[in-house]
Amino acid sequence: MLHIKTFAFNPFSENTYIIYNDDKEAFIIDPGNFQIHETQQIESFLDDNQLKVKNILLTHAHIDHVLGLQWAYDKYDVPVLLHLNDKELLDRAPMSAMQFGFAFTPFVGNLEFLTEGDVIKLGDEEFKILFVPGHSPGSIAFYNEKEGFVISGDVLFYGSIGRTDLYKASYEQLIESIKTKLLVLNPDTKVYSGHGDPTTIGFEKDFNPFLK
Repeated sequence: MLHIKTFAFNPFSENTYIIYNDDKEAFIIDPGNFQIHETQQIESFLDDNQLKVKNILLTHAHIDHVLGLQWAYDKYDVPVLLHLNDKELLDRAPMSAMQFGFAFTPFVGNLEFLTEGDVIKLGDEEFKILFVPGHSPGSIAFYNEKEGFVISGDVLFYGSIGRTDLYKASYEQLIESIKTKLLVLNPDTKVYSGHGDPTTIGFEKDFNPFLK
């Protein structure tokens, strides 16, 4: 069985997720911890539950989703998995941080690249990689069909969709990604977004004003 712990971190209220199984294996998804107390929260949760981090996953590489990336990599010494198309955004993160008035040191570590249809495993549990560009050129979602949930990043939100006024974003591409990759999932599939509360595919299909 899988368990999901959500943290809302940094000034952008970004959702960082820890997914773990009963064998105490874990993924860290989108480490956005920024302040010392945020890093202590996530570290304490991992330590208190005796979790072994297997990988760090990025839905995409916008600055609010990678603020704790170097800490997570240095602390747990595991590869960072993302889509190749978002490596440029990760490389640009120091410049993005400057625009918001703070410093960000360029990430140094082991990157591995995922693409549409890849499957990653946490113990016996499988996560299918869905390529959902539009908010960013390399946005991906992590879909666990068995337990009926998807980690969508900033693609689909409760009653909303990701921003497309950002570097290399595309509204048309985002809508196409949502309709062809997410809305085709079981309506009961729970959606864990990059910001805000969870939702379901069925709810968004019926009520999301951007998807009418």
